[in-house]
Amino acid sequence: MELRHLRYFRVLADELHFGRAAARLHISQPPLTAHIKELEREVGARLFDRTTRRVALTGAGEVFAERVDALLDDLDDAVLEARDHAEGRRGRIRVGFVSSASGTVLPPGLRIFREIHPMVRVDLSPLTTREQLDALTAGSLDVGLIRSGGADPGLTVEPLFAEPMVAVVPVEHALASHESIDVDDLVDERLILFPNDLMPAYVAQIWALFATVGAEPLVVQEAIHHETVVGLVSAGVGISILPASVGRFRPADVVIRTINNAPTTELLIARPTDLAKPAVDGFVECLRAAQRVDA
Repeated sequence: MELRHLRYFRVLADELHFGRAAARLHISQPPLTAHIKELEREVGARLFDRTTRRVALTGAGEVFAERVDALLDDLDDAVLEARDHAEGRRGRIRVGFVSSASGTVLPPGLRIFREIHPMVRVDLSPLTTREQLDALTAGSLDVGLIRSGGADPGLTVEPLFAEPMVAVVPVEHALASHESIDVDDLVDERLILFPNDLMPAYVAQIWALFATVGAEPLVVQEAIHHETVVGLVSAGVGISILPASVGRFRPADVVIRTINNAPTTELLIARPTDLAKPAVDGFVECLRAAQRVDA
């Protein structure tokens, strides 16, 4: 049974006139008559009563018309949905992000994206850089916002923006009274850092910073997310070195101090190199738009 036969049937059932139906279908009347007869042979029932004065649906034709209408409507919806998916207007994208991204480009970028692509579902997962790289390689993430570091094989990494590292100290700490801090001031301070295996490039930058003065960081506590790190600083466990954007949501009992000659840390966009997903491309563009506004 050909799809066009069903479409011809639906138009004729609507018009109940071969001439008008043929005109709507942009074919002549004899081929339309032949197609309807072929359809009736395949169905095994007469679908129309025809006289020289009128055309009417038979009982079988009325039943068939109800099912064909539903079938063709579902088919039209499926075609539209498939086209929307292909063009990035529908579907789902899975986004990973380091916690500092939630205080910078992620909220405004997500807001822009949802305004433009309201039918695309965005699943958000707060993950460390290493967790995201593993998930992207495994195919369980479509795009990630990661911190400084190289790309794994099969992944493409693009810079989004860079920011300096800063010292995060309790308000009652001696360093809180300094307008800026030298690296020497951080030697022997109790540090709260991210786990090296989960944020290797970021931790390596901090070790390299201490190496400029011939020292190593004194790490007394590790925590995965920057909110936890800031909470531990607030509790007096130690101080930390975090991206400058942490200042946007620090508690009142914690201060941010510039580190002289501090390195910068990049927020990067990572995604599988061979992933062809227009919705992901649109999401990345929205992140870039949010960053341009913020800059």
